[in-house]
Amino acid sequence: MASRNRTDCEGFYRRDVLKIGAAGLLGLTLPQLLQLEARAARKNGDKARKANAVILLWLGGGPATIDMWDLKPEGPEGIRGEFKPIETSAKGVQISEHLPKTAKVADRMTLVRSLNHTIPSHGPATVFMTTGNKPTPAVQYPSLGSLVTRLMPPEEGVPPYVAFNEIRGGTAGVAGYLGTAYNPFIVEGAAGGGKGGAAAGNLRVRGIQLPTGFTLEELENRDKLLKGFDESFRAADKSADVAEGLDAFHKKALEILRSDKTKKAFDLAQESKETRERFGPTPFGQGALAARRLVEAGVRFVTISLGGWDTHGQNFTNLKTKLLPPLDQTLSALVEDLDQHGLLDSTIVYCAGEFGRTPKINKNAGRDHWARSMAVALAGGGFKRGYAHGTTDAQGMAPATEACTPDDVSATIFHLLGIDPHAELQTPTGRPVQLFREGRVVEKLLA
Repeated sequence: MASRNRTDCEGFYRRDVLKIGAAGLLGLTLPQLLQLEARAARKNGDKARKANAVILLWLGGGPATIDMWDLKPEGPEGIRGEFKPIETSAKGVQISEHLPKTAKVADRMTLVRSLNHTIPSHGPATVFMTTGNKPTPAVQYPSLGSLVTRLMPPEEGVPPYVAFNEIRGGTAGVAGYLGTAYNPFIVEGAAGGGKGGAAAGNLRVRGIQLPTGFTLEELENRDKLLKGFDESFRAADKSADVAEGLDAFHKKALEILRSDKTKKAFDLAQESKETRERFGPTPFGQGALAARRLVEAGVRFVTISLGGWDTHGQNFTNLKTKLLPPLDQTLSALVEDLDQHGLLDSTIVYCAGEFGRTPKINKNAGRDHWARSMAVALAGGGFKRGYAHGTTDAQGMAPATEACTPDDVSATIFHLLGIDPHAELQTPTGRPVQLFREGRVVEKLLA
C-alpha cells in the first residue's frame, strides 16, 4: 500500500482514472455516459464576457494561507508563526516574506482573505472548492472545468479541458452528472527537469497522441469498426449510452489528432531557455508554461496541481524550503507571462487549495485543518488588480469583514466568463440543477 503514494493525512490516494483517449479508441470500455439537456446559460451573451479561459493552480492538502496571504504579525506567539510580512507592488497589501517574486506582481492580482466554509476534510472540501457546490449524495456535481467545457466550446483542434496531474479527493476534477465526455484530458509525463535550466520535457496527453505503431488512417478505420459495434450494442440494449459516450471521445480525439495546434502548444522547446527557466524546472512550473501556450491555442480550462500542503508537522520548514519557493516562482512567472502576451485580461488565474490551516500552531510545529478562514489568490480575466478583499479577525480564526464562500468565488468566475451562475442544467433523470446552488457574484472583486 505504501507504493500508492498516499497524499494526505486522511489516507486519500491518487484515484485510478478512466483510461480514455488513444487507449479508449482502441476498444477500452467506458462507463455509462449520462445524457444532458442544457438550458440557456449565457447571461447577456458574449458582451458580458470578460474572460475566455481559466488556469487553476491547485495546492492539494490545504495550504497554510495564514502564513502566505494573510499573516498575523501582531498575533500571540502560538498563532503568528515564524514568517514576516513584506510590502508588495499593491499599495497597502502585504504577503509572506517567502513569496518575494509574487509580491512584485501583486499589483496585477486579487487576494480574497475572507473565504470560509465548514468542511475540514480533504475529499469533500476538495469537491466543494473544485465544483463550487457543497457535496451531496443526491448529485455528483461537475468540476468547474467540466462546466466550462459544456458551456464554452473550445477552438477547433484543441482539447477543451486539460489537467496536469489529477486532483485527488473523491469525485473532484471530473464531470459528474454531465457525463464522461466532459472529463479532462490528462497530461502524462514531466514537463521540465535537466541540469542547467528547464528543459522541454516529454509530455503525452491521453486521447491526443497515437499509440506507437498506429497511423491516423488506421485509427480512423478502427473508429469505423467500433461504430459498427456501437450500433450492435445499441440494438442489444437501448437503455445504455456507453457507445454514445465513446462516440463523443472519438469525435473530439480524432479532431485533435488531425490538428497540429495541440502538439505545438505542448512543444515547450519553442519557448526561450530564459522563459522556461523563469517558470522553474519542475513539472508544476513547466506545466504552467504549457498552460499559457494551451490557453493561447484556445483551450478553455487548465489545471496544474502541486501537492504536499498538508503540513500537520514542521509547517514552517516545509513551507520555506519545499512549497513556497516553487509556488512563488511559478505563480509570479505565470501572471507576468500572461500579461506580456496580452492574455491576462482574458485569462483567470485561480490559486487555491481545499481549506486553510489552524491559526493555532500545534506541538509538532504544524498547523491542522481549518476551513473557517482561508485565502485564495486570483488574477486577470476581469478581477480587480492590486486588491485584497475582506479581512479576518485578529487571530485569523474567522472572517471579520466581507465574508464569502467557495461557491461565491465560483459564481464570480463564471460571471466573468459570461455564464449566468444561476443558469440551470438537467441531470440525466431530468432534474434541473443550478450551476451554483448558493453562490453569489462578489461585485467588489470585479474590475
